[in-house]
Amino acid sequence: MTQTVYDMVILGAGSGGYAAALRGAQLGLTVALIEADKVGGTCLHRGCVPTKAVLHAAETAEAVREAGALGIRASFEGVDMAGVQEYKNGVVTRMYKGLTGLVSSRGIDLIQGWGRLVANNAVEVDGRRIEGRNIVLASGSVSKTIGQEISGGVLTSEEALELDRVPASGVILGGGVIGVEFASAWASMGSQVTIIEGLPHLVPNEDEAISKQLERAFRKRKIAFHTSTMFESVERHDGGVTVRTADGKTHEAEVMLIAVGRGPATQNLGYEEVGVAMDRGFVLADEYGRTNIEGVWAVGDIVPGVQLAHRGFAQGIVVAEKIAGQDPAPVDDVLVPKVTFCEPEIASVGLSEAKAVEIHGREAVTTSEFNVAGNAKSQILGTQGFVKLVSLKDGPIIGFHAIGTRMGEQIGEGQLIVSWEADAHDVASLVHAHPTQNETLGEAAMALAGKPLHNHG
Repeated sequence: MTQTVYDMVILGAGSGGYAAALRGAQLGLTVALIEADKVGGTCLHRGCVPTKAVLHAAETAEAVREAGALGIRASFEGVDMAGVQEYKNGVVTRMYKGLTGLVSSRGIDLIQGWGRLVANNAVEVDGRRIEGRNIVLASGSVSKTIGQEISGGVLTSEEALELDRVPASGVILGGGVIGVEFASAWASMGSQVTIIEGLPHLVPNEDEAISKQLERAFRKRKIAFHTSTMFESVERHDGGVTVRTADGKTHEAEVMLIAVGRGPATQNLGYEEVGVAMDRGFVLADEYGRTNIEGVWAVGDIVPGVQLAHRGFAQGIVVAEKIAGQDPAPVDDVLVPKVTFCEPEIASVGLSEAKAVEIHGREAVTTSEFNVAGNAKSQILGTQGFVKLVSLKDGPIIGFHAIGTRMGEQIGEGQLIVSWEADAHDVASLVHAHPTQNETLGEAAMALAGKPLHNHG
């Protein structure tokens, strides 16, 4: 029996891997997709999707609690965590079934098992050799544990998503995306939350104005946070944990969530042995996903850059198209949209003001902000926040930043503005539907174009 040599063998069926598989099959390539766990990877099973389901449940709890202010009689009686888990798992299961059906309908060979790179044209799965003209590494990421044992009240996001109760109190290490999302959900469900962040601001990768607005909102929501504060140690005991920080303070809580980011899942997969260039566990690849080894490609969280499911998804498509002989545009990390689903939501794409100044110089950069207080739909939702546009003087808008309830929904137009290099006058002349929060983008653009209607001053 002759061994099949696939056009493309993909190691890992997360966002990057399955996108490469689907696009490759669509373009007529023969594809093998190897996965030890479930198709969909971290994002579908342990990351983006379940987290957002929990956040939606938390938002509903908050809505019930505040219903009286809208003239609705309702009382909040608590959170049935088993019910929340059932709802969350239902969403994940439906998405998973849809995805597995899609993969099988495209004629992709899904191979269950632990794969390991053994040559520039072969992956071994539980002793079986799978050969391919191209190998795509898409093994994803794992939660960083900063050397801590995950047990007895010390959790990562994975364990946090499976809790059978709302913790009465929690210390969260890390004020980035994962940290502020869990802080927001737990606080809405009635938990006392304290965030410990080593850098000077929460969500430190966002524009500083966004960080400051989130901090104001969190103070109002009684979510405690300590920035420029380093974690030192944790002690487990019957009642929970005692967390010590480098400033000599201690924090008592039922649980400690480690949310300091995710590291590449590349250990013991044979990458180094085959000679793939690596840096601190990450696989080095060019803008098209090519590694230093001919025929070996890499996508997603194992490649240095923003660790977002949709970035891996887009990279998977680029690699499949490149292998099929097409000429796709590479994924530019600066143009990858980011949404943080805490309350208030954060959306951004392009350069922050500080980064724009660093690249182009202070004189060349101008900004405008529109406060959502002047927006009817935002008033209806009872939210505070703003839209900020970063632009080159007499040039295109190069950064979009927004914060406020549901403002994540505005990322679509924000991305088009920045990616298509629109200038303020282009956007200002568009008609934005009333009453929507989308109008805030038009107002910010009008201010940038020198014709603010609703801004004061």
